[in-house]
Amino acid sequence: MSDEPKSGNPVAEPDVTEMFDSIAPAYDRMNSLMTLGRDAGWRRAAVEATELRTGDAAIDVACGTGKLAALVAERVGPFGRVEAVDLSRGMLARAIRDYRDLVQLHFREANALALPYADGEFDAATIAFGLRNLADYEAGFREMARVVRPGGVVVCLELSLPRWRPYARAYHGLFRLAAPIAGALVARRRSAYRYLPESLDAFPSAEQLATTMRAAGLTDVRFRRLTTGVVAVHRGRVPERD
Repeated sequence: MSDEPKSGNPVAEPDVTEMFDSIAPAYDRMNSLMTLGRDAGWRRAAVEATELRTGDAAIDVACGTGKLAALVAERVGPFGRVEAVDLSRGMLARAIRDYRDLVQLHFREANALALPYADGEFDAATIAFGLRNLADYEAGFREMARVVRPGGVVVCLELSLPRWRPYARAYHGLFRLAAPIAGALVARRRSAYRYLPESLDAFPSAEQLATTMRAAGLTDVRFRRLTTGVVAVHRGRVPERD
């Protein structure tokens, strides 16, 4: 693991999109397997951090198969609105199939770094396990902040590393070993699942990610570590206009 954090994902965007298209059918099963089912609780914690209420509007960026977006949609209710975007058509197809009954939830193919929405259109923006895939982390936060109204929040749920360095090294090594094996067994995509632990290489720490959010213009940035620090939920607020 490098001590110098990277500012974005160095893998080309089309390659990342193609990889997620290829693993879309097995993605949810793989997540549950690799997290021992804890990913559901992590998503609920992210939804709580949004501060959303019934009737509010939200956007879920890099939505994947739509699990977080669906929870956000349940939070805002049928009179609310949730837009969920991703570049992977394979992931979007799974999301549309699974959540077509949620009338307040809409899926759309779009780039996280160029969201097709107006300034201040939403009360909150979320991203779960998607920030690591963006070419520029700060730009991703800045774009989410742009489409959220002043006073609204941006929430990021992402893999992290435990604070105790020996444990962090052991966890990272186990993740690097286990993900390709699990991918070969469940998804028949060993090479694709090498990308996931590699994307954690030199990823910013929880503290460094909070600094990135502040650099993107967010205020009152806070984070909460979950499950011994293997994931973290960050929340930042879009500043009020003077």
